[in-house]
Amino acid sequence: MLVVGCGTTAALTSCSDILETESELVEYEKDNTLNQPTDSVYSVMGIVNKMQYIADRIVLLGEVRSDLVNVTEAASADLKRLAAFDFSQSNKYNEVSAYYAVINNCNYYLAHVDTALQRRGKKVFANEYAAVKTFRAWTYLELVKAYGEVPLVTTPMMTEREAAAAVAGPRSDIKTVCNFFINDLTPYAYVDIPNYRGLVMDEFFIPTRALLGDLCLWAGRYEEAAKWYSDYLNDRNDPIILNQSNRSTWTSPTSFTTPTRRYSLSSAETLSYIPMETRVFDGIISDLPNIYNSTTDNRYFFQMVPSTGLKRLSASQNYTLAYQTTTSVDTIAVPHTGMSDELYVGDLRLCSVYSQYTSGSQDPYSEYSSTQQTIDKIRGGQVVTYRSPMVYLRFAEALNRAGYPQSAMLILKHGLCNENAKKYVDTLEYAASKQYITFDETIFKRENVRGIHTRGSGDAECDTLYDVPLPATPLATRQDTIAYQIPLVEDMIINEMALEGFFEGYRFYDLMRVALRRDDPAYLADPVSRRNGESDPALRSLLLEKKNWFLPLPQ
Repeated sequence: MLVVGCGTTAALTSCSDILETESELVEYEKDNTLNQPTDSVYSVMGIVNKMQYIADRIVLLGEVRSDLVNVTEAASADLKRLAAFDFSQSNKYNEVSAYYAVINNCNYYLAHVDTALQRRGKKVFANEYAAVKTFRAWTYLELVKAYGEVPLVTTPMMTEREAAAAVAGPRSDIKTVCNFFINDLTPYAYVDIPNYRGLVMDEFFIPTRALLGDLCLWAGRYEEAAKWYSDYLNDRNDPIILNQSNRSTWTSPTSFTTPTRRYSLSSAETLSYIPMETRVFDGIISDLPNIYNSTTDNRYFFQMVPSTGLKRLSASQNYTLAYQTTTSVDTIAVPHTGMSDELYVGDLRLCSVYSQYTSGSQDPYSEYSSTQQTIDKIRGGQVVTYRSPMVYLRFAEALNRAGYPQSAMLILKHGLCNENAKKYVDTLEYAASKQYITFDETIFKRENVRGIHTRGSGDAECDTLYDVPLPATPLATRQDTIAYQIPLVEDMIINEMALEGFFEGYRFYDLMRVALRRDDPAYLADPVSRRNGESDPALRSLLLEKKNWFLPLPQ
């Protein structure tokens, strides 16, 4: 029985620690063929097991280098160097072989599974084949985002010689990798995920159409990205609607003492995740709880905190509250001063999941920190790979870049449904974008949907300042106006991604994607260099060079 399709644990120094080929878990071609239904469970679970090794780093590489967090004095040397973009020394988060271990497992499976095997007229391994293709594409996207250019290896490396040849070959950049896997995945976009009786594994699998949207977004294929996101979210059999109750609010238009803290990393909104072990004895456990939170294991010494940049972004939002008077609906803007807690100003999502407090009664000689921190987003048992609000926001990004800023604003401000689309999108844009924003009206009803901004900033639909921007004076053509709006709406979307996805590992790559798109390194360099509140000229200068955005591959 195959335990792992092609797994690896020990690095090859002669192959620059990029590809590994030897492991006690590998069962080679001469020993195994994938031609039994039981093989599929163990092979796919072997791939998921390898994904556990990269789970923490995909979060940390996207978050520690961003403008939303700061590392503390208690942080490990590796985290501190990562935050400083210092790769002059070895770093446990720069282990490219861990990605290729996943990829090599996938390559082995895809090369050796018996795709022709049928039972009762159905191909036995069709679902697993599609799922493994998606695992491989997702891993390559995470890999190339981290390293910039990587060897694109799609055949299993079974010997050191094969690994050495792959390492010495040409390297592919982000667009090349994305375009390759768009073509590779498209034929499998509608294949159902595997169904293993007795095993709850549905959310282990990466949603293929959402990933295709991501690949198209990075490749600059915006119409296609919008199509894939729309198709995935509006799936007739499994539509994805945002949880309306998952929002933090002020409950009274006159009293702003303590908000309701209902916003969380809702399990109902988790589309897929990497399952982690809960005991070291069982395998790989996530270290994220010990990095973000105070635990007995870290003696309450957390290693990361929200940055000044994140707090300022959150506080800069306008919280608009609509309420019913005796005669009409009125609107009030919640004040930006006079709050009992600095985090109560502006958007409320940060204060809903983050708290820090000091114990004044603790023994000053205690080995435990007197200051403790809790970030409710962080869970040890799973590392989330896809969450529905973030897919909606990428959908908005794709719509906007495809030339439909009003349609993108539906997602941010109003909520996506046919009634809102016809009300808030003008006739000309609606005629062009309706193929993407026409959703099942029996499910996506006006009373069931909200704009994502409402999850922390109140009744955004009533906020006249939060809308598609218009030029101060009319421009010559409609297309000139749209060209003016697109970068400004994009800024709003990227800010919303930060307010929604902080601590989850997206931010650095969101900034990178837009900076690459605009060919404007300052789009990334400026906010990251200001994460402490004041600009760091040395860090800004470093980040104005695009090559410094990426981890170095071993030579």
